[in-house]
Amino acid sequence: MLGAGVFVAYAPAAAAAGSWLLLSLALAAVIAYANATSSARLAALYPESGGTYVYGRERLGPFWGYLAGWAFVAGKLSSCAAMAWAIGVYAWPEHARIVAIGAVGLVTAISYRGITRSAQVTRVIVVVVVAVLVTVAALLIVSAAAADQPASGAVEAGPFGVLTGAGFLFFAFAGYARIATLGEEVVEPERTIPRAIPIALGIVVALYALIAVALLRSRGAEVIAADPAPLAAAAAATGWVWAEPVVRVTAVLAAFGSLLGMLLGVSRTTLAMARDR
Repeated sequence: MLGAGVFVAYAPAAAAAGSWLLLSLALAAVIAYANATSSARLAALYPESGGTYVYGRERLGPFWGYLAGWAFVAGKLSSCAAMAWAIGVYAWPEHARIVAIGAVGLVTAISYRGITRSAQVTRVIVVVVVAVLVTVAALLIVSAAAADQPASGAVEAGPFGVLTGAGFLFFAFAGYARIATLGEEVVEPERTIPRAIPIALGIVVALYALIAVALLRSRGAEVIAADPAPLAAAAAATGWVWAEPVVRVTAVLAAFGSLLGMLLGVSRTTLAMARDR
């Protein structure tokens, strides 16, 4: 879940929801929780690789299973392309396509080495991303307190704007279902997956809420909405010269982690469908 979404979703969400950004985040979290809970329960019932394909096959029949499986694969391949492109744009904008292709090749090689190696890489990425996000949030809150004035720039938003903002922020929660697609490669999946998904989601919600409060307190909704990379811009505004480069590097790392997780999910779902042919 801690992918590139957290680095890009706040800008369009703030443009839509304005100062009601936290309400949009709460709505997105509720929807993500409902989705995550159903995924966890289905994963406990059918602890095998394949995720959506397996659930559709077992509950509705083979045709609907394949339809759900191919829809999942098509959607995640598009997401993989978006994550690879984000890596290229953040790492080397002048040669984004070359970097994106290289990123896909590197992630494929890591996935080929097996789920253990992939999990180790993902664990390191998550630790780094969490540490940087917490540090940046603390810097923003401290800088806002030092300024001793509320952030200016209110954006008016109605109910539709709040819902639109929730839609953008929901993208930042994407990833909990990937745990379910790896059922066969998880120790005691019937017990582990139903516990792992809600715990992971709860940690992410708390972290995203901290970042949202820090951004609103230090920058204001209008300023957040005006920059496509609000966290990088906010880090630059703190006055610490190292903050913005660190955030940008972390965004690349987060996108790499997302790409790794998505590719793993696609490969396991494709494997599950191929087994039944």
